[in-house]
Amino acid sequence: MKRILAALVALLALGLAQKELRLFIWSEYMDPAILEAFSKQTGLRVRVDLYESNEELIAKLQAGGVGQYDVIFPSDFYVPSIIQLKLVQPLDHAKIPNLKNLDDKFKNPPYDPGNRYSAAYQWGTTGLIYRKDRVGEPKSWAVIFKEPKAPFILMDSPREMLGNALKYLGYSANTKNPKEVQQAGQLLLQAKRSRYFLGFEGGVGGKNRVVAGAATYAVVYNGDAVKAADENPGKVAFTIPQEGATLWVDSMMIPAKAPNPEGAHRFINFILDPKVGAQLSNFNRYATPNKAALPHINPADRKNPAIYPPGDLMKRLEFILDLGKDNRVYDEVWTAVKSR
Repeated sequence: MKRILAALVALLALGLAQKELRLFIWSEYMDPAILEAFSKQTGLRVRVDLYESNEELIAKLQAGGVGQYDVIFPSDFYVPSIIQLKLVQPLDHAKIPNLKNLDDKFKNPPYDPGNRYSAAYQWGTTGLIYRKDRVGEPKSWAVIFKEPKAPFILMDSPREMLGNALKYLGYSANTKNPKEVQQAGQLLLQAKRSRYFLGFEGGVGGKNRVVAGAATYAVVYNGDAVKAADENPGKVAFTIPQEGATLWVDSMMIPAKAPNPEGAHRFINFILDPKVGAQLSNFNRYATPNKAALPHINPADRKNPAIYPPGDLMKRLEFILDLGKDNRVYDEVWTAVKSR
């Protein structure tokens, strides 16, 4: 009898899971109208949980989230580790025909050759959001790294924050030279000891504190800042310092024990539809990796260098790469920065 009850409970749970799709995603990163349209088309209810850093995402997956969520959205330089840890399952390309819509540079990315486990979601840059009603446009990262003269917030993301410090020092954001990474760490420690340092923030935290007036500068993702600038045109603006900055790609992946992998494939294919992909980027104010979506992007956004950097600026930007065993140097330096 107990076995029969257990089997019935398992079947009931499976049935409920197949009527629901659970996303684990960054804050303020999905147009609610897209989720409503997906639910209307598929009959699946969508539940959304939020995280503020890649580290938080991985920790949740390892603590059982791998069997709780259907789609996750990690950054490119974390994808190899997530695959190696066996936290995700391979994609069934036959169920995602819209993969063909991705731009060529996202079809066979170095972090996941052949898109075996991931499909690009959005891409963008990091830079500085600043109070334009208080200060002029900052030309250099020096406003937070050299001699800060106004309140500022650093991004709570090791590779992106160390990467931008490395760019300021004239090094590659992906250097494997321990001494250069340590120099970047010392630069962050110096900034952290400034009386103007207000802390580390993940996700949209830095942007919100600049908009609220608590900080004058914050290291943020470009889309968050572009939306804030549109909503507060006289107060805030975004810029990429002259030394350059880091680029990133966030991808869609399916956890290894996803309750509804069928629904997850349907969702990924839905997002990769040209018009849905454009709607997503028009909402997020990040660049789309979906080539077929480009004709549907707001013309003003297509011309906005903060969203689609021009060629001369792209030369000063670097995608963050997974460095294998050399990631350890970055982890050690970041731990030292955060603990001191």
